[in-house]
Amino acid sequence: MVARDANESRRPQPHLPQPNLPQQSSVGRRKFMQATAGGAAATFLATRLPNIVTAAEAPVAAVPESVVKKLYGTLSEAQRKAICFDWDYIDPSRGLLRTRVSANWNITDKTINSEFFTDEQRDMLREMFLGMIHPDWHARYDQQLDDDCGGFGEGQSIAIFGDPTAGKFELVLSGRHMTLRCDGNSADHVAFGGPIFYGHAPEQTEFKEHPGNVFWHQAVAANQVYEMLDGKQRDVALVANRPGESRVAFQGAEGKFPGIAIADLSADQKSHAQQVLEKLIEPFRQSDQDEVVACLKAQGGLDKCHLAFYSDGDLGEDKVWDNWRLEGPSFVWYFRGSPHVHVWVNIADSSQVELNA
Repeated sequence: MVARDANESRRPQPHLPQPNLPQQSSVGRRKFMQATAGGAAATFLATRLPNIVTAAEAPVAAVPESVVKKLYGTLSEAQRKAICFDWDYIDPSRGLLRTRVSANWNITDKTINSEFFTDEQRDMLREMFLGMIHPDWHARYDQQLDDDCGGFGEGQSIAIFGDPTAGKFELVLSGRHMTLRCDGNSADHVAFGGPIFYGHAPEQTEFKEHPGNVFWHQAVAANQVYEMLDGKQRDVALVANRPGESRVAFQGAEGKFPGIAIADLSADQKSHAQQVLEKLIEPFRQSDQDEVVACLKAQGGLDKCHLAFYSDGDLGEDKVWDNWRLEGPSFVWYFRGSPHVHVWVNIADSSQVELNA
């Protein structure tokens, strides 16, 4: 049973056509954001539910937790010995392995698309993955996987904690630019079953427009909030030096958060900050979106968060900030866009939850 981190590396992959992504225009990013920021709605409730998609509107998909239970039943004794762990298993070098998050790692050494798994098991893992991602994002996540590791299963590995047939359990999916979790609400207090990571590198060092990056639109939305700020607000929101990217532990209600308080924004600025949150959570299934909202509401909503932009690492030196962070007492969404996109997410309803990164 091996848990290992890998250095950030990327083997060359053919660049596939980008599905369902807006085309880059000849208009600069800054002009684009200035044009679109003015359309923000005038009303805002800090704790309202994001208007993403209702359960009735969403296509019917297999419940990922049910797929995990089915997968577990097909595992041989040798397979279980290699990828299954007790709920509170402590790895000698990684700590409480179930809670580990990293940018580029394998939680076990059994790659999905290897002889270790049967065809049926690989199909189940693919079905589980698709169930964890919002249907509108399947093509975009596949693009990320194609660019970063040659497709789903080529660089990913899994581990199962607990017993899916009796009691609490969690499956962790790991790989380059990926830490995702499927837990059926077994893990207490946390959204997504624990901290997650996503990212994309169409190029190892991207151009300032981040062409082809499936997550860059999230940063565009955040920068639109910055464009709405007046001079004094920008002075507060803009921070000189970004923290280490894995520094996403909770600070609690008494924490000293960088950037500008959402509570200090005007109504239209708050409304656009809410739209940023909606864009952040939209790639994920509805139940995970709902968990994020519930955790955020438990700590007082967006009004308890701060939004910071970092002036270092500005690709192209165009003052469209590639690195930014939305943070509250037990909410951290850290978007590191330079030299390519890394995003660290840690959300709970209590700041007492410890980070293992």
